[in-house]
Amino acid sequence: MKFLTSILLTALLSFAACLYLPWWSIAVVAFIVAALIPQKPGKAFLTAFIALFILWFALCFFLSSANNNVLAHKVSILIIKMDKPYLLMTVSALIGSLVAGLAGLSGSYLRRSK
Repeated sequence: MKFLTSILLTALLSFAACLYLPWWSIAVVAFIVAALIPQKPGKAFLTAFIALFILWFALCFFLSSANNNVLAHKVSILIIKMDKPYLLMTVSALIGSLVAGLAGLSGSYLRRSK
């Protein structure tokens, strides 16, 4: 139950935080959620990682599909040198989820140190 609660809380609070704060506020949210909800460090990393991967991939997908992936095609050619917009979305989601996962891991370790 704590696993799903952490995923939902991290995803929802990260979405709300990114509306008003910079992109790295996802790390602050994942840290706070992991520090408040007691979990083992591995699970804390996994919950933050899953929450942000799903959130960022879904946001990338819906924002990109609104314009028929025109910008995603061009950016994927510039960044990954291939015309694969879904790979670009996956790479973007992986970067965000790693940031959140490591912040969740740090929050879990902080809780264990007390």
